[in-house]
Amino acid sequence: MFKGADGGKRLRPAYIRKQERFGFAMITPSMIFLFIMAAFPLIMLIVMSGFRIDLTYPAGNRWVGLGNYVEMMRDPRFRHAIQITAIYTFSTVLLQIVTGLAMAMAFLKSFRGQGILRVSVLLPMILAPVVVGLAFRTMIMTPEYGILDYLFIIVGLGSKPWLVAPNWALFSVIIIHTWQWTPFAFLVFLASLHALPPDPLEAAQLDARNAWQRFRHVILPMIRPAVVIVIIFRTMIALRAFAAIFSATGGGPGTATEILNLYTYRESFNSLNLGYGAALGTSLLVITVVISVIFFRMRQSRM
Repeated sequence: MFKGADGGKRLRPAYIRKQERFGFAMITPSMIFLFIMAAFPLIMLIVMSGFRIDLTYPAGNRWVGLGNYVEMMRDPRFRHAIQITAIYTFSTVLLQIVTGLAMAMAFLKSFRGQGILRVSVLLPMILAPVVVGLAFRTMIMTPEYGILDYLFIIVGLGSKPWLVAPNWALFSVIIIHTWQWTPFAFLVFLASLHALPPDPLEAAQLDARNAWQRFRHVILPMIRPAVVIVIIFRTMIALRAFAAIFSATGGGPGTATEILNLYTYRESFNSLNLGYGAALGTSLLVITVVISVIFFRMRQSRM
């Protein structure tokens, strides 16, 4: 609606209404496609979580309401998967933030060969996660013959059970995820650092502050929005990590690296308990949405 010169409302011109109808007509196919490919599967996931769908015993399939969720709360394996997911997500995001920011600060000043090094730093992010997991499993962390294990033997630290001992396996998949996705944090932080206005940095240097004080009191507050964005994106990705862990350890040994996403896969496609697997998937969806909303609101409250 438009307001006339006398302050009253008048109808919108016909050409504007035609433009709006044309705009809706243009975006309708995309909206339908997004609904079919994204929204509809999520709706079906939530609906399936209310049924008992066990392909090993089809005669017992029926509507159970919240029965799957009640069973999930009593499931010690679910609580273990939540614990592993929390450790995995917190550790990988923290390491990516710290390492990516340190690398971005190192690349802030120009030096010879910077372009080649920058490209090499970004290469891990290009690789498919399943390829990264298989590479670490067969070439890097293989006992005695892997590159990393061989280096440990050379320096006198001995061979390590990287992917076969529970604690070492969890540590290893954290390192794998951090190695592949730290370049994302590095890229965002480097762009943010180059976009900083020079005046505050020059003023901090005139105040005779050392490098740590300039970073803590000047640089870090100015790039805080970028840090929050990286935390949000990397947390969402870590919560739904699958391919690298599956190809490196398969969630093992035992359930040592079985995050919630892997437990959902095992319950759905190994045990063929689709109803319970849908409930696990729905819980992961809820956790991801809640954490994302909390981070976005924290970001908005600090802007």
